[in-house]
Amino acid sequence: MSFSRRNFLIATGVAAASSSVLTACGGSDSGGSSKKNTGPKVSGSKTQEIPVGTKADSAGPAAEVTGAVKGGTIYSLDQFDMDHMDPAQIYVSTEAAITVPVLRGLTGYKIDSKGGATLVGDLATDAGTVKDGGKTWSFTLKDGVKWEDGSDISSEDLQHTFERLFAPFVTEGPRFVQQFLVGGDKYKGPYEGKKLDSIEVEGKTITFHLNEPRGDFNFTLAMRGYALVNKKHDTKEKYDKRPFASGPYKVDSRSIGKSMTFVRNEHWDPKTDAIRNNYPDKYVFQFGFQPLAATDRYIADSGKDQYAMSIFNEVAAERTAQVLTNPKLKKRVLIEVDTVTYYWPINTTRITDVKVRQAINWAWPHQQLQTIRGGASTSELASTILSPVTPGYAKFDLYGVATKPGGDPAKAKALLKEAGKAGQKLVIAYQTSDNALKQAVAIKNALEAAGFTVVNKQLDKSTFYTQIGKIDNDFDLFAAGWSPDWPNGYSVFFPCWSGKNIGDGRSNYAQLKDPSVDKAIDAAAKLTDTEAANKAWGAIDRQIMELAPVVPDYHSIRNWMYGSKVGNVVYDSGNTCVALCKLYAMK
Repeated sequence: MSFSRRNFLIATGVAAASSSVLTACGGSDSGGSSKKNTGPKVSGSKTQEIPVGTKADSAGPAAEVTGAVKGGTIYSLDQFDMDHMDPAQIYVSTEAAITVPVLRGLTGYKIDSKGGATLVGDLATDAGTVKDGGKTWSFTLKDGVKWEDGSDISSEDLQHTFERLFAPFVTEGPRFVQQFLVGGDKYKGPYEGKKLDSIEVEGKTITFHLNEPRGDFNFTLAMRGYALVNKKHDTKEKYDKRPFASGPYKVDSRSIGKSMTFVRNEHWDPKTDAIRNNYPDKYVFQFGFQPLAATDRYIADSGKDQYAMSIFNEVAAERTAQVLTNPKLKKRVLIEVDTVTYYWPINTTRITDVKVRQAINWAWPHQQLQTIRGGASTSELASTILSPVTPGYAKFDLYGVATKPGGDPAKAKALLKEAGKAGQKLVIAYQTSDNALKQAVAIKNALEAAGFTVVNKQLDKSTFYTQIGKIDNDFDLFAAGWSPDWPNGYSVFFPCWSGKNIGDGRSNYAQLKDPSVDKAIDAAAKLTDTEAANKAWGAIDRQIMELAPVVPDYHSIRNWMYGSKVGNVVYDSGNTCVALCKLYAMK
């Protein structure tokens, strides 16, 4: 998922629907050690099982949080508003995270007291019934599930939700369901009265007919991109600004770029929801706060900020040492290893020479950038697309990250000379933030020392991925990042690196179109043996890196700070974020 799409990984192509799957999730360390870098490390962190739950696991209500009280308001201090809120357009983790209280899908992730996840039925009675070796999946709606206006969530809403995924205005969301459904390649959506035959609805049961076995289809549907949409209130493009709620909260007000408020949805029945609690009376999300400003307010811990947390903002680099070495402050930091790899895709339609792309990799100032981000407490240098906590990860380092973490300008210059591209111009896009600006300067200096001519372009954070996701963009290099969309290596390599997934709003930002890579991805997706699949995904990682369409930058360690009166701040490993629906405001 862009920025950090998901926090799950398993490297089997067709996993048994009833089996456990693996996700990378390091242990939390929010204790009071005053030593530097005593938090979790990416390399060596353990994986945890994420099982598929039973029908009983899917039944509400969600377990009560010990000591939680109802009432009050939870605030956020974040940099930017959401670009999308229409579920069909949601493919960025911050958008997925902030809509957990509002949007529900057929399946979802039930979080335990330590943040561990189990796949369960959300609006569905269970995590699905599979037939035909994984080509047919059925889900049945729970009784008593309603929209925010009190109307029943109906079979018509079910069918409409998945058929509208094919509408021309849906350009930014995931494409898996559209790709998997029989006849999806020719279907254009429901707005002209046409149905898709591979989606059948009978009573409260919806059945999907897939064109290939997908033992993990129930995990696919847990993505926020497949949350339900109310057919009657579908305003098409306008739905992106104000979705209709099925969760415990609804959108009360929104000032684009400034704030958004969720209030209780009186028609949500906790007995139908095994995933969400609803302790605060409201959430007030506040935007426009740079990490340093937010961190200073968390440190001061006064007034309403005592009830504040962040969806995106982490401890500012300038305050990392101060916060993580102070036992009292560190107690208010949720620290988690994430499966995300942050990287810089290289636009292969503009930078066509592999030697030039390899030169960019050799020149990259990994260590300088890590220092700007706050040091080893925040990240681990990356030389691969997959994170070390990912099943299927293969350790390799083609461009000297370990031996020369500051970059090798001499090697880069030599490659440019071989390619006849000395002075190659690079237009680099990055997001608007104080820290990103510092990193952009460091990158520019390093690349120019290696013989490139660099032009930096600053883009608004709220529309960044929309801009770099256009095929016809004017950038050679841009910041991005990815975690798997659900527990499968396919959900890393197909969306980001398959030539079949090039298009406006798609996630193959590098626009890599290499037949051998596409063939390898397709072959790995069909492997049923876990060990063989793991080996295949690791080999694909190396195969792609040999073509150098990307510069892996770092694997992330999250450091989310929060106010002293925010209760039960735990990690949601299903949505790679703070578990919003487990928070409460202390009295």
